Amino acid sequence: MAAAAATATAQVGALGPLVGAIDQGTSSTRFLVFNANTSELLSHHQVEIQQKFPKEGWVEQDPKEILQSVYECVERTCEKLNQLNVDIANIKAVGVSNQRETTVVWDKLTGEPLHNAIVWLDLRTQPTVGRLLKRIPGQNKSFLKSRTGLPLSTYFSAVKLRWLLDNVPKVQQAVLDRRALFGTIDSWLIWSLTGGKDGGIHCTDVTNASRTMLFNIHSLEWDEELCKYKSVLHGVNERLPQWFFEIPMEILPKVRSSSEIYGLMKISPTLSSGALTGIPISGCLGDQSAALVGQMCFKDGQAKNTAISSELKSLPFLGMEQAASYFAIQAKSVLFCFQPAFSEHGLLTTVAYKLGREKPVYYALEGSVAIAGAVVRWLRDNLGIAKSSDEVEKLAAAVGTSYGCYFVPAFSGLYAPYWEPSARGIICGLTQFTNKNHIAFAALEAVCFQTREILDAMNKDCGIPLSQLQVDGGMTNNKILMQLQADILCIPVVKPSMPETTALGAAMAAGAAEGVGVWSLNLDDLTAVTKSEYRYSRWKKAVKKSMGWETSEPQGNGETSIFCSLPLGFFIMSSLLMLIGAKYISG
Repeated sequence: MAAAAATATAQVGALGPLVGAIDQGTSSTRFLVFNANTSELLSHHQVEIQQKFPKEGWVEQDPKEILQSVYECVERTCEKLNQLNVDIANIKAVGVSNQRETTVVWDKLTGEPLHNAIVWLDLRTQPTVGRLLKRIPGQNKSFLKSRTGLPLSTYFSAVKLRWLLDNVPKVQQAVLDRRALFGTIDSWLIWSLTGGKDGGIHCTDVTNASRTMLFNIHSLEWDEELCKYKSVLHGVNERLPQWFFEIPMEILPKVRSSSEIYGLMKISPTLSSGALTGIPISGCLGDQSAALVGQMCFKDGQAKNTAISSELKSLPFLGMEQAASYFAIQAKSVLFCFQPAFSEHGLLTTVAYKLGREKPVYYALEGSVAIAGAVVRWLRDNLGIAKSSDEVEKLAAAVGTSYGCYFVPAFSGLYAPYWEPSARGIICGLTQFTNKNHIAFAALEAVCFQTREILDAMNKDCGIPLSQLQVDGGMTNNKILMQLQADILCIPVVKPSMPETTALGAAMAAGAAEGVGVWSLNLDDLTAVTKSEYRYSRWKKAVKKSMGWETSEPQGNGETSIFCSLPLGFFIMSSLLMLIGAKYISG
């Protein structure tokens, strides 16, 4: 027995090149280490990240807490590898995957953030978007899509940065003093991990840059006209006014490919993780692009869907006291295309990846859903109809139908394909027989219907029939959800054997970078109208009823409340009373 254990330990210690991946998400940070030869996950560590909610609709995070969580994850993972007798000197590169659109501004002289990070789902910029929209001919939200691939929306980084420049004196002064740096989470981490105020590298990659609304996805450069200068886009009668975003370009990070050496890690040699000092950070991808690489979506017509877990170590995403409008964890459906295609059906055009300086850039059509996994957490934390995500699955399985109940979880408006910020969540089709089991089933079904809407739009735009949908993320453990998704889409839903596809994609990009070369991206080296159609059409009817609840006009104090409408307040109260009654009837 002892001899066998010794042999196993020796085999672990004899592993070939390893690659680390920092996976920084909305709810947690992780550091994972993979075997570059086999893609095997050897060890990892995870730390939860807190969200702050200073006002209704505002969502922030502490950039220093995010950075500290990275250090902790790297340190703990290295300790675990040492316990496994794995030589961490075999780690040859580190990749970064990150939550996209979340915006940070910091002081390059002190290394201190000038404000909390504004998270991607934050709604404070609705007035900013409204003001900008009035400056566009015809108030066309899609006016910038020909350059950026994106509609004008609170979702993207440019309007968050504009809000910081307009409302935070420390940011304003730092810009005047030429001390300010802007970046999404990847930029903040890479700058900090490569030296920070002592020579840190200020950069981002094309996938993250393409989510700012300041990046020209054709030239692959920051768009000078969008940032500062007068623009003529489609003729003399359609002009962008001078100083449209008014973003000083010197605060923007340098844009690089998704796979190249950006800089070298600098970690205190007194720590176990200090052995990674001098290791190149050589991969960087926004989380959805990283998952696309990790799923090896390298061909036309491949699609993947990320359903992020609604529960991480049983830590609530939000406290019970928070308003429902805050609940939004992304789920994405991404269709891979070789050339930039512009959607006529509400999808985004985004950079999929560029895996090397001299490599071609590839694009994707993306549908962004505001609420997916978080609807399960909302059922658990706000309605209290289940104690865990697993219990929600059991409730749904017990009935196998919603009994005519439909759930549209538009807590923060609707993203693709509608881009309708006025929408709010509704549960309709309730009867005296509706109970918590039916509501649980309707919630899971809503996740699938949202994916179906996006894939329908993709098929209309690209005309490429999908033969299967590749899925990843925590919600793929829900068997009822996966079967529902297959039934509603009428195509196979395929779950990978390696569940950590986001981190794997970042590791692959890092290991394949020129100057590292320990990971091959050669595919040869990598391992009728149905009942669901009827229910899908009914759900789309429910979606239409969800729209127009919220107005864009601010209340007396300049803030927006989900209770600003008397009919909405009556609807919410009556719905809750019906739910309580249904719960009482169900025992």
